[in-house]
Amino acid sequence: MKMLFIDGKLVTKNLVKGQRVYGEKIIEKNGVEYRVWNPYRSKLAAAIYKGLKEIPIEKNHRVLYLGAASGTTASHISDIVVEGVVYCIEFSPRVFKDLLSVCEPRKNMIPLLRDAGKPWEYLDVVEECDIIYEDIAQPNQVEILIENSKFFLKDGGYAMIAIKARSIDATRSPSEVFEREIKKMEKHFEIIKKIRLEPYEKDHLFILAKKLS
Repeated sequence: MKMLFIDGKLVTKNLVKGQRVYGEKIIEKNGVEYRVWNPYRSKLAAAIYKGLKEIPIEKNHRVLYLGAASGTTASHISDIVVEGVVYCIEFSPRVFKDLLSVCEPRKNMIPLLRDAGKPWEYLDVVEECDIIYEDIAQPNQVEILIENSKFFLKDGGYAMIAIKARSIDATRSPSEVFEREIKKMEKHFEIIKKIRLEPYEKDHLFILAKKLS
C-alpha cells in the first residue's frame, strides 16, 4: 500500500481514537484521527522516509512481528491491517507489560510472550502469515527470520528486517556485516529493497524481501 502523508508528515489512521502509544502527535482532518509516525522511533517509518515508496501490507493481512517491544511500530501496522491481525512476539517480561497495555484496546494485536528464536513454541497460536517483520538485536537475527519464515510465511510472502550491524559483529565494518547477512538471506528470499537508515538509526540496514517458492 502507498503511505499517507499529511502536511509532510507520515501518518496512519488511528484504529483506537484518542489512543497515543508513545507520545506521538495526533492530527485530526475531516473528522478522522491520524497518528504521526515518528522515524526516530520506528525503523519502518525511517525506511519510508529514506525511500521505501510502498509497503506490502494490506488491510486484511496477517503479520508476524518479531521483537515487538512496547508496540510502537506494531501499533502503526495495527492501524493498517484493520481487517487482519498482528502477532506480536516479545521475549522481555518487563517490556511485555507495556505491550499488553497497547494491545488491550487493539483487538487485531495478539501479544505473545515468546522467544522468537523458537518459533515452534507458538505454532498453536500463529497462523500462516502474509508478512514477517523483524526488529531484534541478536547476532543471529537473520537466522531467526529464516527459521520463522519456514514455519509461518506463505510462499511469495514478504519479509522486512532491520539488520543491526553492531549487534551482529562489532569488530567488522557495517558494510561487511550487511553483505554477509544479505548472502544468507538470498538463499531463501528475493531481495527487493536495501535501505541504510541514517540519520534515523546508525549502522542499520532495512531490507524488504520476498520469500522464494
